[in-house]
Amino acid sequence: MTDHLELPAREWWKSAVVYQIYPRSFADSDGDGIGDLPGITGRLDYLAALGVDVIWLSPVYPSPQDDNGYDISDYQDIDPVFGTLADFDELLEGVHRRGMKLLMDLVVNHTSDEHPWFVESRSSRENPRRDWYWWRPPRPGMTAGDPGAEPTNWLSAFSGSAWELDRDSGEYYLHLFSRKQPDLNWENPEVRAAVYAMMRWWLDRGVDGFRMDVINMISKDPALPDGHSHPGSSPWGDGLPHVLNGPNIHTYLQEMHREVFALHSRAFLAVGETPGCTVEEARLYTDPARGELDMVFQFEHVQVDQDGTKWQRRPLVLGELRAVMNRWQVGLADVGWNSLYWNNHDQPRVVSRYGDDGPEHRVRAATALGTVLHLHRGTPYIYQGEELGMTNAPFVHIEDFRDIESVNHYAAAVAAGQDPHAVLEDLRAVSRDNARTPMQWDGGLHAGFTTGTPWLAVNPNHREINAEAAQADPGSVWHHYRALIGLRHTESAVVHGDFTLLLTEHEQLYAFTRRHRHTVLLVIANLSSRTAVADQVPDVAAWERAELLLSNAPAPDAAHHRFALRPWEARVYRRVQ
Repeated sequence: MTDHLELPAREWWKSAVVYQIYPRSFADSDGDGIGDLPGITGRLDYLAALGVDVIWLSPVYPSPQDDNGYDISDYQDIDPVFGTLADFDELLEGVHRRGMKLLMDLVVNHTSDEHPWFVESRSSRENPRRDWYWWRPPRPGMTAGDPGAEPTNWLSAFSGSAWELDRDSGEYYLHLFSRKQPDLNWENPEVRAAVYAMMRWWLDRGVDGFRMDVINMISKDPALPDGHSHPGSSPWGDGLPHVLNGPNIHTYLQEMHREVFALHSRAFLAVGETPGCTVEEARLYTDPARGELDMVFQFEHVQVDQDGTKWQRRPLVLGELRAVMNRWQVGLADVGWNSLYWNNHDQPRVVSRYGDDGPEHRVRAATALGTVLHLHRGTPYIYQGEELGMTNAPFVHIEDFRDIESVNHYAAAVAAGQDPHAVLEDLRAVSRDNARTPMQWDGGLHAGFTTGTPWLAVNPNHREINAEAAQADPGSVWHHYRALIGLRHTESAVVHGDFTLLLTEHEQLYAFTRRHRHTVLLVIANLSSRTAVADQVPDVAAWERAELLLSNAPAPDAAHHRFALRPWEARVYRRVQ
């Protein structure tokens, strides 16, 4: 595959497709209602049949599970709920035996408050590890615990202050997320050395790289200034400008590259989750000459339907989405590389969000969105169940939710006087739990996920939407995704081709070309529930005679307009010039 697509060995990930597994919700082998490592191992043939190259595991380390594993209490072991290190080694061997690679989730902006590092740090102000975290006294002239005494006015991502008082020492510690997720102080070289040693330990064990959680937050402005706040709206301010892409972030990532990745002869993948990252910053992060990251996860394209905050939604305007995607394609064309995703463990299901999840259009909407994404320049990421067209879940009551962000938001919003029914309506559309409902393997009890009681309710539509039915249906979302993956592995224009956006003013159509040497691909998709005519495509007469390489619908009847696309129809054409 690499030889055919003419990729240097260290850039193997450019022709790869990554599949994200949320272990808690993927496959349960022991009937306790929670997915585990042996469950994943038992489903490797399914992933190999789909054709993916890389499996990315969300955290499986020991954790109190305050934030479903993103609060880690031991970086070098496996949480018993998921299995053992022996189970992990068996999984890794099975992945490699099938020609795939494995990414671990690296969560080093923060630890759990139950990690031994933090237990030591909070034990006394004089402890040698006190400075491994961000500790600060109350504001001058104020008493610890009084309202407004927090060192800054920063708001936590999970509601309330980003500072938690430790009453024994009389100081506050910083937590940009849950209060049980204290932030590591990367200004301390001992912290960095400990993190790098841990990363080397996993690479020596055989893993093939890391997805790095909120990695652009590890460098804070050491002055810790207050954030901007809106008078009368909240006591809290926005601290993000002081923690995103901070003053030493590039120094730390270059040091990480030297101290971890450069010491190995194998070629790894290092992808960073970078909220608030601009194209200009991404060019720095992903420039190979700088030795930082291979690609980043940016968030602009999953914020175009937000109106102020993630909880406030507005209808998607295709032109806005198209413009964001194009800006990233153009911005990283000469330096760096794009990560391509619609879904992950933090985002609602894309067919419900940007598509149409009704029975009439769900399959075509899911495959149209998949076609558009996978044919962009970059590495595609599939989130578990996306290849089935899994949808958002029909949550009814607040008790149906498990996600800490959603539960905390509901409590804070209702306490602030918002209508509980309206808050619940917002949660149903955007809660992270939509992505976390169990994988739908079959139409039986609990969708074949577990023989016990699932930790989060299975979507009732698993009777119609499941892997068993999808694999048996040649027209399913699964088979279309398999074809998309195969196209990336065999058509060099998908990996190497340039990107040119077309029909920039069209309200329904998303169209672009990919050109490499003598091959040109035309990708055109109707991202609406109404028929759309694409006769404005440049050189349309030549494209009418071109090879139809891939489609999610029957070939157009010669007696009808060749470029009249049915609702949610997507096509890929190829010409050789």
